[in-house]
Amino acid sequence: MGEPLRIEELDYDLPESAIATRPAEPRDAARLMVVERGGSGVRHGVVRDLPEHLRAGDVLVFNRTRVVAARFQGTRVGTGGRVEGLYLHDAERGEAGSEARMTSRGEGGGVRWVVMLKGGHLRAGAEVDVGAGVRLRVLGRSEREPEGWEVEVAGAGGRSSEAILEAMGRVPLPPYIRRARKHRGESEEEVADRARYQTVYAGCEPEAGGSVAAPTAGLHFTEGLLARLDAMGVERREVVLRVGMGTIRPVETATVQEHAMHAEWFEVPAATRGAIARARAEGRRVIAVGTTTVRALESVESMEGETGWRQTRLLIAPGWRFRFVDGLLTNFHLPRSTLMAMVGAFLEGGGGVARLRALYAEGVAQGYRFYSYGDAMLIV
Repeated sequence: MGEPLRIEELDYDLPESAIATRPAEPRDAARLMVVERGGSGVRHGVVRDLPEHLRAGDVLVFNRTRVVAARFQGTRVGTGGRVEGLYLHDAERGEAGSEARMTSRGEGGGVRWVVMLKGGHLRAGAEVDVGAGVRLRVLGRSEREPEGWEVEVAGAGGRSSEAILEAMGRVPLPPYIRRARKHRGESEEEVADRARYQTVYAGCEPEAGGSVAAPTAGLHFTEGLLARLDAMGVERREVVLRVGMGTIRPVETATVQEHAMHAEWFEVPAATRGAIARARAEGRRVIAVGTTTVRALESVESMEGETGWRQTRLLIAPGWRFRFVDGLLTNFHLPRSTLMAMVGAFLEGGGGVARLRALYAEGVAQGYRFYSYGDAMLIV
């Protein structure tokens, strides 16, 4: 890593009116800012124009993780107090890199989860009724997620965690979208969010669990756009990275480098590794769809290495030398975030974080829509 990056260097002004509370319709109608990675050129278009900015032989890599209905509300048994929560993952067995299912069961056989909880006077032994016949019994603080709680799930009835969450959970829309909707007098959650806060190609294996936030750059793709990319000779490959606190947790330290990243599970399959190794040997570009895809690819030591599930705590900031990624499609990110730091590192040869702030200012002036449901930036 290079010199420490002060968190205020990742700050910028954004009017609340620029926060997208709903996605573009259709998906590929979102606007697209096309940026020269090592130069100064900027062009403006829409995501459906993406084939015009790519080449036959480019390898486009997607994170195909599936978002689960991770947000929930419940009432404290005995007091009736309101409790809000966010499912993070099943309580894990084994060390990082193990092939075991990421599911653990308590002494009574109940499924155990690690969750975030917001409610008064929570402690071990408290029970929360979350609906659909499910109660959560608080076991104590999580050892692996310092801000999380470990709970036992009563009433699972043999169902998988994803099935339980589908029955009692809600779409884990980012709080800033729900706040902006509320300020505009809109419904904080809509039926359409179930489909729109999910990529069209999502399909994570059951043992991988799911994500608590969407890989948002992928939300812009339609089946038609993917077909056009295939027809022009763009090679599509996939990774899986379960989006968790490592991606969404805000930076609260003085410098980005002091920030402690939470671990996230990922897998780079053999087919993807082979495609990237061949592309790099032949001088073809590898373009990541989203920052989570970048984190997965850059977390492996070699594209000839062993496959399998791993954990990553990788923090990418200015000074990082990218080994496997040449281009990036990404959204416009929250200020003071590790995602902004990563994009700043990607632009380091052409102005870095200072240029990124200038591009964001241009985006505001041009009326781009920001954050998870917002518009996109292609850096090549």
